[in-house]
Amino acid sequence: MVNNKSNINDLVVFQQLLVHEVTVEPKRVKATYTVIHRDGSRASNQLIYTYNSIYFDKTRPRDVNMASMMLAQVALNYGLFCEEIVFDGLYDEVDQRFLKDMMENTSREILVLKFYIKNEFLKPPFDNLEHEKRPAYTTAKVTFRNTAYQTLAIEKANLSPSENEYVILSSGGKDSLLTYGIIKELGIPHPVFINEAGRHWFTAVNAHQYYQKIEPNTVKPWCNSDRIFNWMVKQMPFIKENFQQIRADIYPIRLWTVAVFLFGTLPVAMKRKAGNILIGNEYDTTVKGNYKGITHYHGLYDQSKYFDNALTRYFSKKGWNFKQYSILRSLSELLILKVLVKRYPELQQQQVSCHAAHEQNGRMLPCGACEKCRRIIGMLMALDEDPKRCGYTDQQIQKGLDALEKKGVKQLGSDAAHLYYLLLSKGHLKETEHSKKLAREYPEIVSLRFDLERSNSADLPPYIREPLYKILAKYSEGSVVQRKGKWYTFTPDKDYLNQPYLLRKKDEYKTT
Repeated sequence: MVNNKSNINDLVVFQQLLVHEVTVEPKRVKATYTVIHRDGSRASNQLIYTYNSIYFDKTRPRDVNMASMMLAQVALNYGLFCEEIVFDGLYDEVDQRFLKDMMENTSREILVLKFYIKNEFLKPPFDNLEHEKRPAYTTAKVTFRNTAYQTLAIEKANLSPSENEYVILSSGGKDSLLTYGIIKELGIPHPVFINEAGRHWFTAVNAHQYYQKIEPNTVKPWCNSDRIFNWMVKQMPFIKENFQQIRADIYPIRLWTVAVFLFGTLPVAMKRKAGNILIGNEYDTTVKGNYKGITHYHGLYDQSKYFDNALTRYFSKKGWNFKQYSILRSLSELLILKVLVKRYPELQQQQVSCHAAHEQNGRMLPCGACEKCRRIIGMLMALDEDPKRCGYTDQQIQKGLDALEKKGVKQLGSDAAHLYYLLLSKGHLKETEHSKKLAREYPEIVSLRFDLERSNSADLPPYIREPLYKILAKYSEGSVVQRKGKWYTFTPDKDYLNQPYLLRKKDEYKTT
């Protein structure tokens, strides 16, 4: 009988991946990515970050070390596919442990979410991979070398960055726009737009152009990581050759992507002595899953609080002492958009939450046809706001509402149900079998949600908790805390904010 299945070992298609020739210039850092195939043939490309002012000194160990870590992040996606991965740069023991741990986590995520679960980019028989549970999933031996910087020694730092300075990983999405708006009130923002070579930059154009007019601290580094990701996919014999023509909501392989941009913000945080690094992620990006005994994070690890906490620990061990977190963890997607459009309408006008955006008269406009677009249209209508304010036409709005009557949206079940409940109750949707089936009221969706796992106040520095929740409380319909799967209303007073998850008696809460 013919075995039409492949196994994990069949995924090892490269003899070596070298991340080497790390070069540090005043305004640019780069490294060569070299793939050595099983037949001995080689292919090389360069990963580059470029800045518009001086951030690096090649004689300073900390700068070379930071550059080495920036340039290593893309490689963490390939631990399943190589016999060996070599990082040739300046790394200390903290760096090495971090890279190994994150590579192992990413290997497990990619195995489950790109091979065990349907992936239309895969060729047979790799689309029918035999399930296997292992103690570890990275097949590559990870090696560290220091060919070019042997005269430099890394000494642990003990930096004291400012609590009032905030680097914000920025885009044209609602999360980063709201993060900027709030921080502009509470501290000094430093928006960093990583201009990723490719169409992904289209979503950020409107916001970046606006920030250039209003925010002197705005920075726009350039990075060609998207080209490196696509080049790596072309080296993989199990990916269909026409992968770039396949329309899908996922990438063929990569899952470790946010860190590629996040590490690009570090030179700015270091130079400007900013103590906070903010990523705009909401309540539903922290999730755990299990596939036949293999734990995973639904491909959202680098958007979760676990990622923030891991990076904060890493920064502490390095002595850099940056704190990484999201100020939006207690908010649903709907509540984020509500605060943004009600409190910062001029920022919401710059929103482009569409990966098929196009340019018209120097401004980027959403496609109006994708799942993200119909979700944004639906939420704005549910909030009694006009989607035309951020570029949708009357025709697109109607098509979006028509699509909502027939198709779902990519949200947590309760989030989607409450959205449909609002749209139906306000007469924006017809009562079709589909819409009536989805609609259900969940008051917690428009409340500030707290729980030990996804939204714990302890993950925020004490100095931002009270002023942050004072702003958010004006737009929420109360606060709720989760206990044993149920939501209870409560008031997050000063004692609670200073001692998050102070144990209280059950009868102090009211069930929603």
